[in-house]
Amino acid sequence: MTPKAVYWDMDGTLIDSEPLHEESLVSALRSVGIEPPADLHARVVGQAARPVYEVLRDQFGLALDFDDWIALKYDHYLGRAPDLLPREGAMEIFRDLKARGVVQAIVSNSDRLVVEANLQAVGVHEPTMKTISRNDVRLGKPDPEPYLRAAYLTGIDLADTAVMEDSVTGAMAGVAAGMRTIFWPQDKIDGPAGALVAHSAKEVRALLGLD
Repeated sequence: MTPKAVYWDMDGTLIDSEPLHEESLVSALRSVGIEPPADLHARVVGQAARPVYEVLRDQFGLALDFDDWIALKYDHYLGRAPDLLPREGAMEIFRDLKARGVVQAIVSNSDRLVVEANLQAVGVHEPTMKTISRNDVRLGKPDPEPYLRAAYLTGIDLADTAVMEDSVTGAMAGVAAGMRTIFWPQDKIDGPAGALVAHSAKEVRALLGLD
């Protein structure tokens, strides 16, 4: 059955932005003389900026303070953000849900600056759509607060809601919020307990009752 509300994670789920996040992370680290391991992005995907910074500081010796680090990384990221594209199959799902009157929101662990840049890049301009960034909550994913905030803002019962996520961190947040959580990873990996796993847009559509 199609839910009354769908809350989308942004990076990697609705928008194919994870490669740019990785490129920006690597470029920013190299600019301060740190060579990151090849699997660094995979280790931090889905996490908010502060915990990622703490990993870089504690494990790799990043000497910048948080504000200087974020300014450096976003300088790399925002210059390329206008070239971002939706994830394959995601925008079609988004539009079909909209046509059925489903309430949709963006729930991201990214800062507001990144959320706005990414949505503008892919042409998502919905005047009444709620967007929740890491700046809007006390605790980011995997805490359920961002998704519970979306539920509060939209006024849709949790039982009538679906969450769309591509990271384990995000899917854990959806499950913890008590919402039906569809885990649609970029790679074929297992999802957290309680999540419904989809490995293609077709499988996502079936879980949302669109086909």
